[in-house]
Amino acid sequence: MATAAPILAVRNLTTAFRVDDKWTTVVKGISFEIGQRETVAIVGESGSGKSVTALSIMGLLPAANSRATGEILLEGRDLLKLPENQTRHVRGNLISMIFQEPMTSLNPVLTLGFQIAEALIYHRGLVRAQAEAETLRILERVRIPSAASRLHEYPHRLSGGMRQRVMIAMALACKPKLLIADEPTTALDVTIQAEILELIKLLQDEEGMSVAFITHDMGVVAEIADRTVVMLNGNAVEQEPTAELFARPREPYTRALLAAVPRLGSMKGRPAPQRFAIVDPVTGATEIVPDTASTAALTERPVLEVAHLVTRFDIRSGVLSRVSARVHAVEDISFSLHAGETLALVGESGCGKSTTGRSILRLVEPDSGTVLFEGQDVRALDRAGLRRARQRMQMIFQDPFASLNPRKTVGGAIAEPMIVHGLLSRADARDRVSELLRKVGLPPDMASRFPHEFSGGQRQRLCIARALALAPKLLVADEAVSALDVSIKAQVINLMMDLQADMGLAYLFISHDIAVVERVSHRVAVMYLGEIVEIGPRAAIMENPQHPYTKRLMAAVPVPEAGRRRLRRGLSTTEIPSPVHEANYVPAPRLYREIGPGHVVQAFDA
Repeated sequence: MATAAPILAVRNLTTAFRVDDKWTTVVKGISFEIGQRETVAIVGESGSGKSVTALSIMGLLPAANSRATGEILLEGRDLLKLPENQTRHVRGNLISMIFQEPMTSLNPVLTLGFQIAEALIYHRGLVRAQAEAETLRILERVRIPSAASRLHEYPHRLSGGMRQRVMIAMALACKPKLLIADEPTTALDVTIQAEILELIKLLQDEEGMSVAFITHDMGVVAEIADRTVVMLNGNAVEQEPTAELFARPREPYTRALLAAVPRLGSMKGRPAPQRFAIVDPVTGATEIVPDTASTAALTERPVLEVAHLVTRFDIRSGVLSRVSARVHAVEDISFSLHAGETLALVGESGCGKSTTGRSILRLVEPDSGTVLFEGQDVRALDRAGLRRARQRMQMIFQDPFASLNPRKTVGGAIAEPMIVHGLLSRADARDRVSELLRKVGLPPDMASRFPHEFSGGQRQRLCIARALALAPKLLVADEAVSALDVSIKAQVINLMMDLQADMGLAYLFISHDIAVVERVSHRVAVMYLGEIVEIGPRAAIMENPQHPYTKRLMAAVPVPEAGRRRLRRGLSTTEIPSPVHEANYVPAPRLYREIGPGHVVQAFDA
């Protein structure tokens, strides 16, 4: 516990919700403190109670069906005993909160400047002109480039990282003593995440505020936290100084969280992808990982050959809806993929990774280039031919809940492709569903359940089972594990690697997480603004990156090691250029050079 008088002291906090006239306790008597200028990480996976703890502190839980008991002492004053008008004064003035998804927290029909000024007028009593001047100063404090021109822009005009900076600006507008950051970097790319973490550390030093940082990522904890509280099923199972927690975790669950985080560089010297060692969160026993990862048969003809693929999207304007500009989503990319091989396509949001995957399956139509699947030109296929080809190339999407029909049982969803393609009768399809569910580690009797009855990790397993129903040779995994908690992510990746070894599947693994990519891939292609800027064997890319963008991506990866709290990376205010160009724009041809066997990099200005 902190030795000086704490800013916040939580004593025996218990929070419950009423569902169907029955009270369910989700936070179970937890206690912790946050000292002056201290950052405390509250860590746990989905459902552990960490966000409910934050909402209890802020007094944001609905009064009609929730109750919080215990003590929440802010500088000695119990927030749970304050009337609503005083609680409103505390929120924003003394405690502020940054939420995970800035687009749902910002009003889309109000300008950014108006929204920040509104808090200043309400809490600090400034007139409009004073509030706008102060808003400009705050936006400059959070290092938003050309801040004056952004005052009158709307949220949709900013990138995800810049929107999160606006949320931080809004939270800091009234100079709070405590900032609660609830998963503020989870939805962001690694480079943007690194910038936001650096910004929070920098502003904390300048303002002298305390921070409660909620996350499930132990790599982020190492970067940001002085002390860490680990939550499981509503209980605080362990809390220690971060360095001590990382060096000597006492609880099996803490060890499981740490073991599930991929560490960049841990694959050095390993020729093939490697499964995660799963730690049992109850017993602490560690699974022994055999070296059974698939090694691709690179002597055979590739399953997939992509050459000079281009996909652009028209932007129309004016009364006649003429094409005024185009989004150059995928620009002249080429690669191949063999049976039993994983090629990882890496890059930040908007770089064209997902469009590449969709273009290969013709879920969006490419403008030019060739896509050969098992020697067959996918772009030349008619509707019937494309339907037959798609039996052998399937896609796993990022959001499994959006991919499953909520009105259809999961057994029906998995059986549907087999019945639609006329491969099996309904009776045989039921047997095949049971077999597929076993293959992805789920009991066959779950086939009669609906998607909402499963956890996120189980739903992703169901999507994998459905993708395997037609015995494909190619799976395009589009950010298939990025939304999952770390331990569930490790389990799903292990499952995918086991299936690849058993069935010789070729994976196009689309991700922005370099540490996960290092663990699962045979080769890596790095995308930037629709182009592949570097491609090669995994070891070559990870151990000898050449392109500045590849180096930037790798440098931004949070490392779950003690002693990184005081690390300062330096803050960048550079935004990635827009892929939108005028309708008549013709990109200049790119030059490439070979660094080593199969390792090719795009020419760049030093």
